[in-house]
Amino acid sequence: MNRTRKLAYTSVTIALALVLSYVESLIPSLVAVPGVKVGLANIAVVFALYRIGLKEAAVISLMRVLLASLLFGSAVSLAYSFAGATVSLALMAVLKKTKIFSVAGVSTAGAVSHNLAQTAVACILLETTSLAWWIPVLLVSGTLAGVVIGFVSAAVLKRIPEVDTNAQGN
Repeated sequence: MNRTRKLAYTSVTIALALVLSYVESLIPSLVAVPGVKVGLANIAVVFALYRIGLKEAAVISLMRVLLASLLFGSAVSLAYSFAGATVSLALMAVLKKTKIFSVAGVSTAGAVSHNLAQTAVACILLETTSLAWWIPVLLVSGTLAGVVIGFVSAAVLKRIPEVDTNAQGN
């Protein structure tokens, strides 16, 4: 993919991830556990991982975390989101590369690892291990959210064809 096309895809996908983050911020929490969300913006990250490239997926994920924290969050939410996004993307990249897991499997592992990383950051920032009781709830919610996002991402990937990596810009 030429640089201009890759930059355009990356920029549009950052915007999409930010819009999905905003939409999710408008949805009331469906459960009583703080921080349990579907992770709509991960559709854009999974798309980028499979269609644009790992470096671009990292840029999209990190820009989305930064912008969403600035617009709809706080410094603390930035710390949690950054840790979750970093660990999640790293694991998803490794699992995708193995070609053993489906898109839904990669997404599910990313969602669960995201929740575990955020819990670890919360334990460190709050200097307590009492938050460990959340782990079973977060494993279940991460699995459910990861499967949903994975199936949606797989559907998006089927509908958006591979980009011609040799195409020259006009």
